[in-house]
Amino acid sequence: MGFQEQTVIREVAEVIWEQGGYFNQQTWTLSMVLYECCPGYMKLNGMTGCPAVPPIDNLYNTLGVVKATTTQQYSDMSKLREEIDGPGTFTVFAPSNDAWEEMNPAARAALESNVNIELYNALHYHMVKIRLMTKDMKNGITVTSMYNDQGIYINHYPNGVVTVNCARIIHGNQIATNGVVHVIDRVISSVTSTIKDYLDSEDQLSSFSNAAFIAGIMDKMDQPGQLTLFAPTNEAFDMLTPGFMESIFENEPVIKALVNYHLLKSAQCSEAIMAGSVYETEEGSTIEIGCDGDSLTVNGIKMVLKKDIVVSNGVIHLIDQVLIPDSAKEVRELMGNSQSTFSDLVSEMGLTGSLGLDTQYTLLAPKNTAFTDEVTTEDESYLRLILENHMLKLKVTLNALYNGQLLETLSGKLLRVFIYRTAVCIESACMVQGSKEGLNGALHVMSSLIKPVDKTIFELLDADGRFKIFLSLMETAGLKDLLRQNGSYTTFAPTDEAFEALSKEDLDLLKSDLNTLRNILLYHFSEGIFINGGLQAKVTNLLKSLQGKDLQVKSENNSIHVNSVKVPDSDLMATNGVIHVVKNVLYPPDLPVGRQDLLMVLQKLIRYIEIKFISGFTYAEIPLTFIKRIITTTHYIEVPEAKTVIIEEQPSVRTVTRVIEGKPSLTQVTRVIKTEPSVSKVIVEEDQSSKKVTRVIGRQPSVSKVTRVIGGREDRTNKRTETDVPRPDTTSSSSGGSPRRSQASRETYRSFSKY
Repeated sequence: MGFQEQTVIREVAEVIWEQGGYFNQQTWTLSMVLYECCPGYMKLNGMTGCPAVPPIDNLYNTLGVVKATTTQQYSDMSKLREEIDGPGTFTVFAPSNDAWEEMNPAARAALESNVNIELYNALHYHMVKIRLMTKDMKNGITVTSMYNDQGIYINHYPNGVVTVNCARIIHGNQIATNGVVHVIDRVISSVTSTIKDYLDSEDQLSSFSNAAFIAGIMDKMDQPGQLTLFAPTNEAFDMLTPGFMESIFENEPVIKALVNYHLLKSAQCSEAIMAGSVYETEEGSTIEIGCDGDSLTVNGIKMVLKKDIVVSNGVIHLIDQVLIPDSAKEVRELMGNSQSTFSDLVSEMGLTGSLGLDTQYTLLAPKNTAFTDEVTTEDESYLRLILENHMLKLKVTLNALYNGQLLETLSGKLLRVFIYRTAVCIESACMVQGSKEGLNGALHVMSSLIKPVDKTIFELLDADGRFKIFLSLMETAGLKDLLRQNGSYTTFAPTDEAFEALSKEDLDLLKSDLNTLRNILLYHFSEGIFINGGLQAKVTNLLKSLQGKDLQVKSENNSIHVNSVKVPDSDLMATNGVIHVVKNVLYPPDLPVGRQDLLMVLQKLIRYIEIKFISGFTYAEIPLTFIKRIITTTHYIEVPEAKTVIIEEQPSVRTVTRVIEGKPSLTQVTRVIKTEPSVSKVIVEEDQSSKKVTRVIGRQPSVSKVTRVIGGREDRTNKRTETDVPRPDTTSSSSGGSPRRSQASRETYRSFSKY
């Protein structure tokens, strides 16, 4: 920039600055900021700002001071001046000069043509026979005007805006000797009707009135209160999908929800509404009301035709579109742009037939980012299966979900629900905020794809191939059943890489001390299923290990650390838990070691902390009560002809489902077994908790095959089962010989002939 140009800019800037403007040299833009004095304040020559105030005066003269000169003139014309010139105390809500100019010309002309009645009454409606400052104007109050004691409705909003019948106070609290003046931005008129009265009188709102009547809400709109109604016109209803209203008129909850969705629980005048303001509706959900220039917007759309129709119990805004709440929409219509890929694939795979209006269902819709190229290029049948696993056969709302719940998908798979402090997850996929309930179901947006599981922790680790040493140590410690049994466990599984510093001798040392080995291994397990998405982010989550000490787990930037050790691979879901992969063996930081040889091994193994040595320290023995073992007992039952049935069972089992030979009243034969002429022995393994014999595991090595119930004494004191087992069908031969086997017995014989 040359010197001359800088001089020009400086000279222009100085002129602008002297005139109260602002100049931005960096952007080469000129903007003029014009200042004017607030009502009641004046400039003084040679002084900046507006430091002077005129002497306090009566209301009439104060109208001139605050530049409400039209109101002042009308006071003269209507002979109101003698009231506001004289003694008393009044509040005058004085329309500004612009407000009178913006008034309907015909209505204004009618006032001017009858100044002693119509104009006088109109001005009286702008007055209250008491002095009210804005601090006295509490939200929702009604004050009595000087015109027939009719009410004036005050709203005082959190943003500081005060309205009078939805006219905004633009200059308030102008004190006069006999009251106070508040300048407002429009002329207000008396109000006597309710929202219901207005709906009844307006033909263009007959469709909404009909819906409100069917929904049983008309009485609510006739009661005192503070409501806002966004009233759609008949033309708005005509734009709906053909048959939509007819389809919901018979569904009372839905039509009620639709009408209530147009009602706000508070009176919201347009002058107080700020862009992006969210308000609760009578339906229970929220809508966003904003402003775009002089226009109001609803949910971001310009749809308000006429605003601020003031009634005694609120305010009405006319709109040209019907607002449809989620509860009146089909679930498919609830999916937004972030779930468009799932929506499109459901249509392409022909699954929309399962999502009819007369069907209750739930969509677990993954976000678009979950559908990678790898997923979308899958075989069509497999892709269809993926989609079906995100569709439930019933409507399940968010507040109906509970921890451990099983949800059946359209494909027949079962999905588990996990409830955490800050998340709700289904398998390893967690819900994104914004679950919705529709007319015939529910929509839950998922962060990732949901994958049903069918393998145990053991099966996953065994198939993976990276955990051979860990599995070997678990077997040596007698803990392998923990990986197989039913339950819910979080497993931090160390890979073979975690043991690479150990020699064979080191491993043998570990294996030689079962108590030590169990203390180390069980520190890698916690009861319960804790996935990455279920951990509270950026804080330390304490998980109680099966060893007894706490695991410190932290989730940050979509990755997990346990005891400061990074988890490179997480959320491997199993039927009995979840696996998080670690490349370090974990060890409680406050647990010492009492042997030097073991300390040396652990120092090679545990590399992220320093292990404390206390000579002679021994690990506490850990009761393996969480291992579900099979406990067997033997029962000897006396039967006729010295027959003995040996049943190997768990203590609480009482129902026998395999062959037992004995008295008819004691036991019944349901399968073929081998017996001795005088002694029959059946060894049956039973499940402790189910009280059910599961299979024949022992037998005597000889003699005949029995295919029917063997007779015995009618003594019921030796009854063997609590639940009778049906007798197999037999039919006698016509020759009176041995009974022949029924078809069921022959099949039973074939199935047991291998024993």
